[in-house]
Amino acid sequence: MKKVLIVDDSPTVREYLSYIINRDVNLKVVGMAGDGEEAIKLVKMNDPDVVIMDIQMPKMDGYEATRQIMQKHPVPIVIVSAGLNTKDVTNSFRAMQAGAVAALKKPQGPGHLESEGITAKLVQTVKLMSEVKVVRRIPQYQKTETSARLPSKVEVRRLPARIEIVAIGVSTGGPPVIRTILSKLTKNFPVPILIVQHIAAGFLQGMVEWLDKETPLSVQIPKNGDRARSGNVYFAPEGYHMGITGGGEIVFSSAAPENGVKPSVSYLFCSVTRAFGEKAVGVILTGMGKDGVLELKEMKDRGAITVAQDKESSIIHGMPGDAIKIGAATHVLSPEEIAAFLGSTVKKHDH
Repeated sequence: MKKVLIVDDSPTVREYLSYIINRDVNLKVVGMAGDGEEAIKLVKMNDPDVVIMDIQMPKMDGYEATRQIMQKHPVPIVIVSAGLNTKDVTNSFRAMQAGAVAALKKPQGPGHLESEGITAKLVQTVKLMSEVKVVRRIPQYQKTETSARLPSKVEVRRLPARIEIVAIGVSTGGPPVIRTILSKLTKNFPVPILIVQHIAAGFLQGMVEWLDKETPLSVQIPKNGDRARSGNVYFAPEGYHMGITGGGEIVFSSAAPENGVKPSVSYLFCSVTRAFGEKAVGVILTGMGKDGVLELKEMKDRGAITVAQDKESSIIHGMPGDAIKIGAATHVLSPEEIAAFLGSTVKKHDH
């Protein structure tokens, strides 16, 4: 049975969250805190397997509590946010940067239309994250090596004459990893970057705004038909697949979900392979499931460079782990190494 600590300044919310968690036979609430300061004490005292953390609280907010817990007594922290206003969402992602493993919308209480789906998602996330091995954050990842580690059989792989696009697929634990990669690229990065990120409903816009402020690149959710431009990062919108044409036009699709998700990484990679073949880089980052795994292999088979995040830096190594297992990755790298690799591999070229 996994031990859960609940942190929220509302007694009603604490009771409701406790009721939801204790209904599951595999979970048990071992403590409840009303603010960040109390949370730090209870983490030390009760040694929970996972913490559910509100963002807005008196005395000490969820971001600061997360930062201190991850330095002193690391434990998986799931952020729950009642509001989806910019400030709350930005603070949720700051908390993820400080080491929280997921951010979700807070259940509103019984009787709300969307309540059942949100509570089910919370319980599923808490169970999944209770298994995650977190590390003390001093600053995040202290690797200094930036040399690309290659599986031996592809060490002599010839790089294509030019790269024209980078496509990234990511799920659980993604936002801070994407921030790490994008923040190390230059403002005039020579090609467009297309990203599919599986994320809780309502969080995408806030994440995009956060990344746009935190990184040198222009980060946005495109409109259907937009031309993909260098130095720009485009996130697939909620509820639509995103692809690209050979002429660089971004196209949305309302086709059925792939691998149970929409937008799907598989759809993006497939589209990029068709349009750009060997002139693409495909990157698969931390996440649960198999979305994009087979399509990354197809990218590699067509001559593209393919990168999977290494196990040490992944919160969940499902997607990148499966990609490595089936031989889909030409490179297995940490986020810092991915940034350095993209910076050195993707060069300017004349159109």
